[in-house]
Amino acid sequence: MRNSNNRDEDPNKDTSSSSSTLDSRFSQTLRNVQGLLKGRSFPGKVLITRRSDPLDPSVLPSPNTDRRYSDSESNHGEQVDRSTEDELQNGSQTISIVSHTNLSTMGSENVSKEIQRTTIGARATDSARLMKFKKELSGPTVVLEKLRELAWSGVPPDQRPTVWRVLLGYAPSNSDRREGVLRRKRLEYLDCVAQHYDIPDAERTDEEINMLRQIAVDCPRTVPDVCFFHQVEVQKSLERILYTWAIRHPASGYVQGINDLVTPFLVVFLSEYLEGSVDTWSMADLSPEKISHIEADCYWCLTKLLDGMQDHYTFAQPGIQRLVFKLKELVRRIDEPASTHIEDQGLEFLQFAFRWFNCLLIREIPFHLVTRLWDTYLAEGDALPDFLVYISASFLLTLFTL
Repeated sequence: MRNSNNRDEDPNKDTSSSSSTLDSRFSQTLRNVQGLLKGRSFPGKVLITRRSDPLDPSVLPSPNTDRRYSDSESNHGEQVDRSTEDELQNGSQTISIVSHTNLSTMGSENVSKEIQRTTIGARATDSARLMKFKKELSGPTVVLEKLRELAWSGVPPDQRPTVWRVLLGYAPSNSDRREGVLRRKRLEYLDCVAQHYDIPDAERTDEEINMLRQIAVDCPRTVPDVCFFHQVEVQKSLERILYTWAIRHPASGYVQGINDLVTPFLVVFLSEYLEGSVDTWSMADLSPEKISHIEADCYWCLTKLLDGMQDHYTFAQPGIQRLVFKLKELVRRIDEPASTHIEDQGLEFLQFAFRWFNCLLIREIPFHLVTRLWDTYLAEGDALPDFLVYISASFLLTLFTL
């Protein structure tokens, strides 16, 4: 029988519990990916054999994957299996690691104490991780491989803007050159906007007019469940970034889905100027100069990100088609029953996985988890397309276990 004291509990706890459960599932998915990466050599070769039974999340390791060693190393399994105490901390939120089995057998008071201990431990871990990032970024030259290893497990929010710029190669690893390069690139973005966006339609081709109209239609649809993106000023910033990028990349032009890819950058770079929850932010609180700097950073980071996957957005999007095929083959190899079930239902991987790869899963997970996932994306570097296959496989197989 349910304890009558539960009737007096704060109803807000239900929402908090739901959010915690969601975060825990997301954390488990990242752990599953790390399990799938076992045996993978840099930058993404697959050494996974076929399984006849579904993956059991409870037995998957949580390695801090070392991507630098070769296939010939006899001890690669031990290196990949090394655990790391802070693998899933994002610095801004605590993710409970109390298992569902324990929750069902522990009293509410014990659960509360366990979560409290977890929170205290997480804060200590956050502090230690923050010091590691500050130490790495404070040197005259950032060692990119070390920064990637740190970032793979999550970046503290206040360090994220700098870390992302450096990981993408937008900001140089040499600290003495960083401010000068950012200043020059931001001025270059302003010139591009003046040349391509701030002109009358009479100076555009019909194709360019149609592209601008499509972008203007898509911007209000971007991340519709987050109020911040409803602001007109935010949508105009997205429009300027996307149109300028599309004009300067005629091989692909604008493709629906690229609008989603700007949003993590926009939120991260805005966090340098605005405090509190994203839902309370207002672009009206920023000067035109700051907005221009933020847009420029978004533009150049988007450019760097898509430079490594240009064929994802060219005609017929062959890069995405290739990833969908790899996902189908990977799922068949590691969970044949799930693969067979999908086939029996007449479901094609292209029907659901195309959007996953096109939008880098942004539309599939709560927006507050996106930046944490992107920490790992950017840490993967050139191996990101292969990593997308693994993260998608883990999401898919996690759905089968729910």
